[in-house]
Amino acid sequence: MSFENSFESSLLLELTKWKQASPIIGGVSSTNQDTLVAGIDEVGRGALFGSVVAAAVVLPLSAIPKLKEIGVKDSKQLSPKKRQNLIEPIKTTVTDWYISQATVEEIDKLNILQASLLAMKRAVLGLKLSPNICLVDGKFLIPDLSIAQKTVIQGDKKSAAIAAASILAKVWRDDLIINLAQEYPEYDLVSNKGYPTKKHRLALQKYGASPKHRMSFRSCQNL
Repeated sequence: MSFENSFESSLLLELTKWKQASPIIGGVSSTNQDTLVAGIDEVGRGALFGSVVAAAVVLPLSAIPKLKEIGVKDSKQLSPKKRQNLIEPIKTTVTDWYISQATVEEIDKLNILQASLLAMKRAVLGLKLSPNICLVDGKFLIPDLSIAQKTVIQGDKKSAAIAAASILAKVWRDDLIINLAQEYPEYDLVSNKGYPTKKHRLALQKYGASPKHRMSFRSCQNL
């Protein structure tokens, strides 16, 4: 599936209106095509094991077509090898990027939604270059963020910037879980990446939960 041209067009129109109202946004005074756009996405929200990870990328609006040219699209439509092969081209294409996470302890304390938003906020604040606008995957804005935001439902299918962030976060989290699998081999983490597969659930019933499981999730309780 290619990115929707209508989304990119409507974004350009919206940014144009904003810049007409305020020629200087985030300290940048330039044409619309130079407006710095950040894409933010998280991965691991539905997993039973491990942290939730978020990534943010920032680039000029004019550079978004370059992401499409190198093959960026919804990470769920890409094979693990293709996602891995896109990491360096994405990092080369964007102006800045940052990956962050919220821990299992934070997930259990806050709930998974708030922990996901916290991870996304950390990713944005970790950028060395402040964007003019953040495109946030999903329907919830990042709390207490002093940068303009726009939520995009199914954003990884509509926005190349969000899709690029999704790929960075997905590969980083997969590598994290694969490394942890050496410490917790009984849960088949290399295959399931912490998600609730049948084999993972059976392992939970047999061995109980590990310190890296999310005890606030029902599947990890009453074992």
